[in-house]
Amino acid sequence: MTEILHALSGRVAVVGSGLAGLMTALALAPEPVVLLTRSGIGAGTSTAWAQGGIAASLGADDSADLHLADTLAAGDGLCDADVAAGIVGEAVRAIAKLETMGVLFDRRADGKLALGLEAAHRRHRIVHAGGDGSGAEIVRALSETVTSTPSVTVLEGFDVRRLLTRGGTIAGLLCATPRGAAILPTTRVVLATGGIGGLYDATTNPTANYGQGIALAARAGAKLADMEFVQFHPTALDSRQRPLALVSEAVRGEGATLLNGRNERFMAGVPGAELAPRDVVARAISAEIARGGRVYLDARTAIGARFASRFPGIEALCRKVGVDAAVELIPVRPAAHYHMGGIATDSVGRSSVRGLWVAGEAGSTGLHGANRLASNSLLEAAVMGLRVAGDIGRSSLDPQSCPESKPLPPAGDASVVRPIMSRYLGVLRNGDGLDDAISLLLPMAEGKGAASDPALVGLLVATFAKLRQESRGAHARTDFTEKLAVARRQILTARAVVDIARSLSPHTLARSA
Repeated sequence: MTEILHALSGRVAVVGSGLAGLMTALALAPEPVVLLTRSGIGAGTSTAWAQGGIAASLGADDSADLHLADTLAAGDGLCDADVAAGIVGEAVRAIAKLETMGVLFDRRADGKLALGLEAAHRRHRIVHAGGDGSGAEIVRALSETVTSTPSVTVLEGFDVRRLLTRGGTIAGLLCATPRGAAILPTTRVVLATGGIGGLYDATTNPTANYGQGIALAARAGAKLADMEFVQFHPTALDSRQRPLALVSEAVRGEGATLLNGRNERFMAGVPGAELAPRDVVARAISAEIARGGRVYLDARTAIGARFASRFPGIEALCRKVGVDAAVELIPVRPAAHYHMGGIATDSVGRSSVRGLWVAGEAGSTGLHGANRLASNSLLEAAVMGLRVAGDIGRSSLDPQSCPESKPLPPAGDASVVRPIMSRYLGVLRNGDGLDDAISLLLPMAEGKGAASDPALVGLLVATFAKLRQESRGAHARTDFTEKLAVARRQILTARAVVDIARSLSPHTLARSA
């Protein structure tokens, strides 16, 4: 029997407890909010694992205009310039807001915020907390603030399986809970569920994060944008552990260099060298690995004995796999790290479904374009959390009667999807491989098994990738190596994607018949 959570009916429901979700819930106070999370508050989130910080133009030699220019350059022609200008322009405010919520950012001896340098930034503008533990510090502070905020009710162990709608408007959430199935009646939902890294074998994200929010929104009829753009972090720690540990870009920002198995610095002749945009570095490393060698990060000279104090978290991760980063080379490889695409939203987080907002990595605002600029992700999560809360506070939606109960779908299991995504939708793609991926993913996406939701998200990525017949930003096709003269975003519903997928791969029909 499905329980109806009448006592919480009508409250704003925030799904996810990373930075975007926590910020939204806090910014809505004193509006009553229900924060739903599959694990403990802040647990299982990409935010908690973030080593990098938040990009903000706080330096005397910096400005929001310079930050915007770097963002647009990294986005490779696909950013929404107005959205990007607005978000980077609110960076200083976001940092100040986080400090009022208890986040302890790193400061210099003179008391000013310490600013780091990361790839494709022309200025030192990365605000860190706890050295390379920025995400953990942010989650700690905001989680503590949330638990002491009377207007926020936290429901841990609640896995949202479907968005319930009536007449195209949000009517509630269907959840799996420790007590069984439950429905939370509400007309206002915020998805802050993170990215899709769990669809890949090699990822720096929590492996359970396969794009649940995207699947929820897609099945509710929401429009999706630019799903093909998956950023692969160039320098994950190459080991047998899963997920892969991240070796932050900040290490390269302090002078570490990339070497191949022949001890050659293969990025030396590339504009920006080791601090070129992530897609450039990831492709270069992938090419070296494809030639049969390994790639290493050399921090011995630039950082050396300072490594443990400057990057204590990374040093511990290296030690765990038997590497002393101060005196040894660090083996690295690209890994799925961030998704620029997602649920299409406007500048205040509204999706195409009435009553559904999105904040953070699950959404696609147009800030990142074809390739995210380093440390703009936590910035976007904070700013969009504030914006979503403000827009909900100004919105008015008619109350709905309690939505009808539906069968509870199984928990998503991406294990059968990962080999497909890893083989055909990695750093380099081609048309034949994308056809194969679509053929394999479509029948699973249309099924009702545990792989259905992960396969749907994978199908969205594969079909969008097939439609983009060019190489731009993080999307690189070996059969369409050039960039088109005009950059165009792709925005489609899941229903349209399924129709396109069937027409693109006729042999899929035979497999799914």
